[in-house]
Parts: sequence; C-alpha cells; structure tokens
Amino acid sequence: ESASSDKELAKVFKKSLDNIIKQKNYPPQLIFNFDETGLFWKKMPSKTFISEEKQSASGFKAAKDRLTLLLGGNSTGDFRMKPLLIYHSENPRSMKGISKQSMPVIWMANRKAWMTAILFKKWYQDHFCPAVKSYCERNGLQKKALLILDNAPGHPQNLSEFQTCLPVEIIFTPPNTTSILQPMDQGVIANFKAYYIRKTFKQLVEAVDSYQCSIKEFWKKFNIMNAIENIASSWNEVQQSCLKGCWNCWLIKTVEEEIINELP
Repeated sequence: ESASSDKELAKVFKKSLDNIIKQKNYPPQLIFNFDETGLFWKKMPSKTFISEEKQSASGFKAAKDRLTLLLGGNSTGDFRMKPLLIYHSENPRSMKGISKQSMPVIWMANRKAWMTAILFKKWYQDHFCPAVKSYCERNGLQKKALLILDNAPGHPQNLSEFQTCLPVEIIFTPPNTTSILQPMDQGVIANFKAYYIRKTFKQLVEAVDSYQCSIKEFWKKFNIMNAIENIASSWNEVQQSCLKGCWNCWLIKTVEEEIINELP
C-alpha cells in the first residue's frame, strides 16, 4: 500500500516537473541531478578468492575504509561534474605535497566521511554553479539551471537563498520516491561502481601475478590516491548514453520534443 502511494506521488511530481520545464523553458542541457553514494574503496566482490583471503588475513580492516561520492550531470549527458569526494581525513599521508586543486576530484573531509549541509553548500556555491556557468558560456546557452535533488538531510532546503554566479531553481523530490525518481539511481551509480571494481580488481590480480606479492601487501600499498585515480577514470568511463538514458523515467517526452523541434 505504501509502495503504491509512493508511485502515485511520483506521478504527480513528474507532471509538476514537466509543467515547470515547459513554463520556464528549460532545455534538457540545463536540467541537472546529483546523488551521493558510499564507496568502500578496497572492497572486492564477496564471492572471489580475493575476498576469502582478505577475510582470513589477521587484523585486516581495509575493506571497511569508506568514502562518500557525489556524482551527477545534466539530462543530455554531455555535462558531468568532477566527482565530489568526502573522506574522513583532511590530509592523508599519501597526499603529502599534492595540490588538492590539481586532483581529478573535488576533495572535502569530515570525521565520518558523510555529506553535510555545510559541505553541500560549499560544493554548490564554489563548484557546481561556476561549472554550469562555464558550460553555458561554451555552448551559447542562457545562464540558468534547474537542479533536482532528493530530500537527503545533507541537502539544505534553503539552497535557493544562497548567492550564486547564476540563477538556479532547486526542486526536491517527494519523500520515499528516490528509487523511482532519482536519475543517478537508474543505473549510473551502479555502472560507475562496476567500472571501479573491475579496474581495481585487475590491478590487484596483475600485481599478485607479476610481483608475487600477497593480497594483503597489495592493499597496504593501495592508498587513497590510487583510489582517486580509479574513481576519476571509472567516472569518465561511464558512457554519455548511460548518463542520458537514466533520465528516461521523467524526461523522455521533453527530450523527444527537443529533437522534433530541431528537425528541418
């Protein structure tokens, strides 16, 4: 019964969103969505010999090292933000001498490696808005954006009140509809994680086979900078068709209309 009511709520939201898009003339390029996901960056699939050896290793806790990522882009898939990475340490030893501004991720930290309203506000003002403004300038688009978010505790409800370099309209999805409405949950994040696991798994196997080191020795050397490289590479590996296709649950009519309007 609850699931049925959530679906009805999602339908109402879709209609409301469609009206906003049409009334305010938002092209698909200027409709954005982002979502957080946790990543255990040293965790391998549980049914592999690697996982079995990992579990038998004395005092091994690497698989429990977690970080949070914020991933997303626009509904045409040609704009993807540099991932926001939240870690539990501001300055890990492996990052000594490395400029955070030069990294392929946006680096932030707090003790629990969770998204907070303060971190989200900083990302929104200092990274999202300037990146969208530059995207609009490059593509000759009106400088504005429609940002769709879920009602997570780390997403401030007063975002629209903050001063930014371009006007952004914020819309929050209804409670308990994330699995239905959240575009990034329609395969994008799962796709990214599959690429990350495959890439890291391959590096581990090659190291064990080539250098005859143990899995425990490999993980000891595999630091957060290695994870960042794999995160950036895996995010870039996600195809534009995947980033665009995840929006079909809401915006298929809008996208079709845009294509039709462009025909001679």
